Amino acid sequence: MVPPPKRKNPLRRTQAPLLPPSARSRTALGITAAAAQGRFVLQVCAACETVQYPPREICGACLGDELAWRAVPSEGTLLAATTIRISGDPYFRERMPWRTGTVAMDAGPTVIAHVQASLVPGDRARLVQKLDRAGQGVMVALPLAATHDSLDDPMMRELTNDPQDRRVLVTDGRHPIGQAVARALLAAGAHVVLGIADIWKPFASVDGAEMIELDLTDADSVRRCAAAYGGRLEIVVNTGLYTRPGGILARGDLTTARVEMEAAYFGPMRLAQALGPALRSRAADGTHPACAWVNVLSVYALTNLPSWGTTSASQAAALSLSQALRADLRPIRVVNVLVGPLDDEWHQTVPSPKVAPTALATAIVRALRDGIEDVAVGDVAQDILARWLDDPKILERELAT
Repeated sequence: MVPPPKRKNPLRRTQAPLLPPSARSRTALGITAAAAQGRFVLQVCAACETVQYPPREICGACLGDELAWRAVPSEGTLLAATTIRISGDPYFRERMPWRTGTVAMDAGPTVIAHVQASLVPGDRARLVQKLDRAGQGVMVALPLAATHDSLDDPMMRELTNDPQDRRVLVTDGRHPIGQAVARALLAAGAHVVLGIADIWKPFASVDGAEMIELDLTDADSVRRCAAAYGGRLEIVVNTGLYTRPGGILARGDLTTARVEMEAAYFGPMRLAQALGPALRSRAADGTHPACAWVNVLSVYALTNLPSWGTTSASQAAALSLSQALRADLRPIRVVNVLVGPLDDEWHQTVPSPKVAPTALATAIVRALRDGIEDVAVGDVAQDILARWLDDPKILERELAT
């Protein structure tokens, strides 16, 4: 007689990456948009100035329908907290215990939030908006003063992408950006694997980093990298930013444009196809799962700068590719780092302000630690992003002239 199949232990951790509940109304996605950029906003009624929570279409105080998302004070008092030890949801069932509670905000509303372990009812708390593994915005209550314990809390590790004790691949170790990023990640406690194209040529090594041959324009090189490290990576940082001046008519041919597309679009796609499946499957691993994919992009991916016309076009393709990866790689966080002119040889004729590689590297580590999805680095990038959010068409005309 064939023995009956063994029953699966319902408490055993699954090998498949799971997502928390992700259903949100269109209105509630305002919190997601703010969390992606590291901001804290709630709806505020234009008529009576009442701060709203939960997100809604009509003001709960005066029934006004003009509710704008605005920055509000994020501090409050923890009223009550509960520790959930059993959950019917597969995602939370594997992450028990999990604390939730209610916080009375100084701004007015009482909100439901995830609660950091050290807080007890009656404590003052600060609320932050984070992206969960489904890419949706959630509220988190933290102590007023950040401590090492609060930053290393299992819940915060789940909602952020701290590189400490994680193995990180940096794709372009020949460029000053890649070298600066590698050093910043090493200082943050990461194990760094640094990709070097044409490794047989002389290059500047980074102390503490492991070197591997990697050329994103070479399919065989990418496959070899994936075979060696695909099952051991937790974070990938694509630093292969290739920018060259020149408008479309000034170029005269397609040679440089093809190289730009290969570096900005086809190379990262090749890397994603090789590493993505293993990276995504590792998102279910223990306490240090695979968690992030970082793309360094020019801010002119948002709108074309005609004097760098084909570079802007290739960066726009790279940005669109990155948005597609956000869906394909979930629960891996895809982080877009938008940067203005760099302090490098190709921007010598561009007036200041420029971004130093060390400043860009610091911003990348901070974005990982904070769990941010989109970050603009440098005065130029922040200005362009703000103007693009205000009115893309006006910005297009401004850059054209």
